Amino acid sequence: MTACFRDQKGRQRRISTKETNRHKAQKIAEEYEKAARLKRTLRQTRDAIERLHAELTGHTPGSSVSLRTFAETWLETKKAEAAPRTLEFYCKSAKKLLSHFGPLADEPLSEITKDDLIKFRNALSASGLASKTVNHHLKCSKMIFRAARRDGVLSEDPAEFVASVRSPKNSGTTSKRPFSIPQLRAVLSVADPEWRSLVLFGLYTGQRLGDIARLRWSNIDLNRDELRLVTAKTSKSRIIPLASPLRRHIEKMPSSDDPQTPLHPRACATVDAQGRSGTLSRQFGELLAQAGLREKQPHRSKGKTRRMEPLPKHPCRTRFEGMFRILRISKLDRLVCLR
Repeated sequence: MTACFRDQKGRQRRISTKETNRHKAQKIAEEYEKAARLKRTLRQTRDAIERLHAELTGHTPGSSVSLRTFAETWLETKKAEAAPRTLEFYCKSAKKLLSHFGPLADEPLSEITKDDLIKFRNALSASGLASKTVNHHLKCSKMIFRAARRDGVLSEDPAEFVASVRSPKNSGTTSKRPFSIPQLRAVLSVADPEWRSLVLFGLYTGQRLGDIARLRWSNIDLNRDELRLVTAKTSKSRIIPLASPLRRHIEKMPSSDDPQTPLHPRACATVDAQGRSGTLSRQFGELLAQAGLREKQPHRSKGKTRRMEPLPKHPCRTRFEGMFRILRISKLDRLVCLR
């Protein structure tokens, strides 16, 4: 229902109450009109709306729940919903949010405004983080405030209309691009047998490095020319046809009678032990350096931020799907040089 009322100057106003109950909508309309005629400040108007919210729902939004308390509760609920790596990012992002607000994080949630969150976003951007990283942290913050509104802790979401940051133009960085055939040949020429296999699986399946490292012989069905797996990040089942070069490569690999034997033992052991593919990603970066495709990177960072290389860091889905856009499957089958 829509509230129709006149302000202090007699002009008619129409604002949605977002209510279907006529009695509740009438109360909201009366509060709107009272606020308009008394020329209340934003803080006074918000206080009036929150008192009305308490009267209608029995719960005062933001009256005693601080940002810190709600963020900790929200993270607890995410433990049963999010993957370990995702939860790790949520915790890191929430820590940045609470650190930025300092003492304000212990004040009622309703004290935090859109301007406060814009300052948080700008502070992240000014710290040297990449635009994509800033937007990831901003997205997590928006999830927290959206959950607070959904749970009735806030009457309005101050983060709802906080825009993300854009990547600066002419920043000196180049966009990521897929490997060219000469580059793939260069990588394969310096790779040991296991890394050669990892690269080929990445090229012909387009899957993430961690998922490729965890592949076992039970994932391969040569009778149907299929690779079946459940992705670690999304827990989705995938059935991928085996391209002819990849099948020929699999047939040459040392097999095992145990279907649970990993296709890539060293890589699988690394991912299983660490729970992530970061070490493999670093190793692939070193492989690129050996192939002359990027400068050798020091193990220790020289600063707080790092510049991403335009070449792919590892043969993961997002990089190799570009190969499938450029080279159709029929052409991939003819790439005997990559067998």
